[in-house]
Amino acid sequence: MSDTPKTTGLTYAQAGVDIDAGDALVDAIKPLARSTARPGADVALGGFGGAFDLKAAGFKDPVLVSGTDGVGTKLKLAIASGALDTVGVDLVAMCVNDVLAQGAEPLFFLDYFATGKLDPEKGRAIVSGVAHGCREAGCALIGGETAEMPGLYSGEDFDLAGFVVGAAERGTLLPRTDAMQPGDALIGLASSGPHSNGYSLIRRIIDHAGLDFDSPAPFDPKRSLAEALLTPTRIYVKALLPLIRDGEILGLAHITGGGITENTPRMLPDHLTFEVDYAAFPRPGVFTWLQDAGEVAESEMRRTFNCGIGMICAVRASEAERVCARLNAAGEAAFVIGELKAV
Repeated sequence: MSDTPKTTGLTYAQAGVDIDAGDALVDAIKPLARSTARPGADVALGGFGGAFDLKAAGFKDPVLVSGTDGVGTKLKLAIASGALDTVGVDLVAMCVNDVLAQGAEPLFFLDYFATGKLDPEKGRAIVSGVAHGCREAGCALIGGETAEMPGLYSGEDFDLAGFVVGAAERGTLLPRTDAMQPGDALIGLASSGPHSNGYSLIRRIIDHAGLDFDSPAPFDPKRSLAEALLTPTRIYVKALLPLIRDGEILGLAHITGGGITENTPRMLPDHLTFEVDYAAFPRPGVFTWLQDAGEVAESEMRRTFNCGIGMICAVRASEAERVCARLNAAGEAAFVIGELKAV
């Protein structure tokens, strides 16, 4: 029997997995990861795990808070339009806004990108959005995973998921339910659009209206429908962290799937409920168009979409005006939109 190794036969590449393309993508995203460096992380990619030094980040007695999420069917718009550089921002936003709602500072992020056929250029565009979101949130992109899985994903399809870890000093986590009381004010921070929720219904409405993704957006004719609907989720970290650290915030509700009606109660104790005045804040044109074009009931709008408010803060009524002013100065559009009530 010959000891000569075989020079023919099936390869991983013939099975649809291109290791060289994966290596090329890792090399392409290393500078993107380095751009997110912050105290506690050097963001050097290539190892089997990412490390973070809590002491170097300034924490003395930290409690860790983690969160994970994806972008959902908003990805279908990105794939159809070929605009891939914003969904990474959505991915980061959905995760970091969640840990922020617990009163934690987002520290580091990892992403998971899975596709049927890896294209390094498209992969780089996606991860560039992740890096952009991390810079906005002040967290480090310290690692991730790229998976090429032919047979599981077809055509241009891909999926995107992320994982964030944040921290807060012990005793400072939100919500502060023991401090909440009837009459406390609710402040709403404006959203940038639908964010990353309700896109299965949005795509159904687009079909119902007989529009294409490259049609002018009825609510923003200077942009295509896809471009307008791909506006990334707003990241509220830098505006809200100073207020959290100053003890101004009693609770936060990240308005995601379920809208204001389903998410606001998540920050409240059992003895309190809430009342929101939907006329107290402007409703962006995208929601008016979605409601009209899809003949969507108001109750369905309120439990499916954020309707213009991406984050709700509970604060003392006496502090509401000052908190709004600080948020406005930080670049957010903030409105007093309601109050807490006794059950």
